Amino acid sequence: MQGLRCSSMWPFKLSRSDYFTAKIILISEAISAEGSRFFEGGLIKRPKTGVICNLSSGKPILIMQSKQRIFALVARLYPDSIVLSLGEIAKFLTAAGHVVVFETETAQSIARPDVPTMSLEEIGSKADAAIVLGGDGTMLGISRDLAPYSVPIIGINHGRLGFMADIPLNRVLPVLDNMLKGKFVTEQRFLLEGSIVREGDIIYQANAFNDIVVCRGAGSGMVDLRVTVDGHFMYQQRSDGLIISTPTGSTAYALSAGGPMLHPNLGGILLVAIAPHTLSNRPIVVPDTSEIVIEVVASNNRPGVNFDSQSFASLDYYDRIIIKRSPNTITFLHPQGWSFYDTLRNKLHWNEISHYDKGE
Repeated sequence: MQGLRCSSMWPFKLSRSDYFTAKIILISEAISAEGSRFFEGGLIKRPKTGVICNLSSGKPILIMQSKQRIFALVARLYPDSIVLSLGEIAKFLTAAGHVVVFETETAQSIARPDVPTMSLEEIGSKADAAIVLGGDGTMLGISRDLAPYSVPIIGINHGRLGFMADIPLNRVLPVLDNMLKGKFVTEQRFLLEGSIVREGDIIYQANAFNDIVVCRGAGSGMVDLRVTVDGHFMYQQRSDGLIISTPTGSTAYALSAGGPMLHPNLGGILLVAIAPHTLSNRPIVVPDTSEIVIEVVASNNRPGVNFDSQSFASLDYYDRIIIKRSPNTITFLHPQGWSFYDTLRNKLHWNEISHYDKGE
């Protein structure tokens, strides 16, 4: 199978409504192909299926030469700065020859009946990318909703930290201009899937991008939890609760509870006890292929479980929470030169120089 070098331009999927043809240029040969997504360059080949793949990863790789793409704008909070930015981004992308739609709730909230709209489901199936304006909380919710569709997400930060929404609001237009020219970094992250089982029946199910947290409930006292991993008993602990986190969520609640920071590309699930009664109960990372089962053994109150602190359910004694990696992933597009280590350094103030280094 012949392998050739290929440059990358834009990793967006073909809109199902457009059905236009992407062109693959291989040295002197032009090959026409249809596909749903294409990634950055590398060694490529043309297997029997006709799909152009990266030799190292096996992922599809296409080069989009059609200039018109569909961008969806999404927000959940609407201060004047976000409303102004939504209009500026829409104007900029439209002037560049692209189709801009507003997510339905966003358009209604900013009173823009004149703009074309799509539901989140339509954005997932038709748009080439979703541009989300807000903080990490907004990114969490929208990412969960769009995860089944694999539509890439660009985060514009209007929050406090911006671990996920990493493009500053005051630099959004020049950054988007560079990204349209192919200057970006793609990154995939996984979610957790949690199910509550009561007397053999699943009574609640939800996904989490950051973490699933089992907590003691209102009032004082601890909750007694029994934890197994892949059918193996790990421990029974008394604590204020237990955090089960993705690598993305390791810089959130899990970090506050004393857990380690995990690089978002790691394939691991983090378990961190909240104020455990036994001080030897330390955080642990298990493979992301694991099935984690948490059983409520005893509690002075009625315990609960939350998913990214955005959906909640109450628990009874002997309820089991079954947690595993979701089959869905989320694709983020970052500005060229983005690094997770830069994010940590800037958000956690690791970039501060000591008085000694300053020569003081």
